Amino acid sequence: MSGFVYMMSDKPRGVIYTGVTSDLAGRVWEHRNVVRKGYTEKYQAKNLVWFEAHPNIVLAIQREKSLKRYLREWKMRLIEELNPTWLDLYERIDEIENAYMPHKNTLAARDYN
Repeated sequence: MSGFVYMMSDKPRGVIYTGVTSDLAGRVWEHRNVVRKGYTEKYQAKNLVWFEAHPNIVLAIQREKSLKRYLREWKMRLIEELNPTWLDLYERIDEIENAYMPHKNTLAARDYN
């Protein structure tokens, strides 16, 4: 099973919600259709602006926890490297490959080989 870390926003350079899931399309659909009350509903963060794939959900959760500690500017830089104009990527999930790869000299690198 694979895992995904993703970011949702309401508009370019707007609010940023970071989440993790094993079903990216399904989870984003839930955000867009307000299946659950919460942050994305309150702030209208319905656009998928960034995501990355991981070999399994455990590694994705570790990465999500790390990203949640990132400064806002760092998150915006990550988004803009993949999606410079902050387009909604929901319709293009299957076309985009953005697999996370830790630096080869880190201990985490062995989990991604």
